[in-house]
Amino acid sequence: MSKRILILSHSTFPSNHPRALRTDELARELARQGNNVTLYVLTSTFNYSDFERDTNITVKSLGKTYLSKYSHEAGKLLNFPAKVFNKLLGKYTEFPDIELIRNVYSALFSELNNENEVDLLITIAVPHPIHWGATLFKVKNIEKFKNITWIADCGDPYMGNPFTTPPFYFRYVENWLCKHADYITVPVKEAINIYPCKFRDKLKVIPQGFNLEDISFTDYVPKHKVPTFIYAGSFYPKYRDPSELLDYLSTLNKDFKFIIYTKNHSLIEPYLKKMGSKLSLRPYLTRNELLKEMKEVDFLINLENPSAVQSPSKLIDYAISGRPVLSINSNTILNTHKIDDFLKGNYNDALSTIDIKQYDIKNVAISFLSLIP
Repeated sequence: MSKRILILSHSTFPSNHPRALRTDELARELARQGNNVTLYVLTSTFNYSDFERDTNITVKSLGKTYLSKYSHEAGKLLNFPAKVFNKLLGKYTEFPDIELIRNVYSALFSELNNENEVDLLITIAVPHPIHWGATLFKVKNIEKFKNITWIADCGDPYMGNPFTTPPFYFRYVENWLCKHADYITVPVKEAINIYPCKFRDKLKVIPQGFNLEDISFTDYVPKHKVPTFIYAGSFYPKYRDPSELLDYLSTLNKDFKFIIYTKNHSLIEPYLKKMGSKLSLRPYLTRNELLKEMKEVDFLINLENPSAVQSPSKLIDYAISGRPVLSINSNTILNTHKIDDFLKGNYNDALSTIDIKQYDIKNVAISFLSLIP
């Protein structure tokens, strides 16, 4: 039976980051399964007419933001005063994303005050103020939620995130959200323990989902005279840090080609001159373009997160590519023997292969729908 589904997220296609991909894949599949899907995002300057026609999804704008501007290509854009404020007080105020509370509240007011029937509301974070806006609206309009199932989807935890440490008082905000959401979905079971015990019954594990129908799983035929490998994703100093790996690679008297796709250039640029043609720094590609590139190299590099409560979505793409994965923990002593083995073509210590079927967007969408009573 067709359901009326409302999704609120920061961004979607054509943005190219994990939460935008989560939003895009989920909305498309829920619509493919015959549901009536309305999607609210920051639309920027993109014209969604063709997207709406092709996907049968209604896309609406979350409205104007005043503390920052959003670009699908560049992300959040801050003017100089906003940059200064963000540097000094952003951590303590969730600036500039805090204003999304107003945008989400207004979107829900527009949808639910017009007596539109909604069976399922999905809010997607990061940023977490997306959830907080829905919480505020529900608290003030509890009657409008009596027939709505609300799922707060959290790709990363807020409190307990190993990459950031929000001030203690945001724990009360997170508890407020957990109290009022019907379910909180997380991508890995390890993340459940991050949330307060009294809300654990609301926690459901629903992994990242991808459309696997158009993906070709082919065996790799070696094509390179020198070892060629890729890393794709973000870097974080001291947490997901490539410096020690690059320091070691810089000392090797051996030919190789290390290709890095990232927006975080600052940690890589010091090595470009030192390593010369062995190191190539490139901008992000679309997911499908990146998959094609990954299938053409010898192996892939993964820099492990400092905690199991987060699992990089790129590991799914890595698995789809079919290439061996050299997984490195940048918070421990670098295992140079394993690196040497990979450069010699010995992949015995490659990261264990994951079961791709669990990430099939068809199954992921069904998991969301199953939470509707």
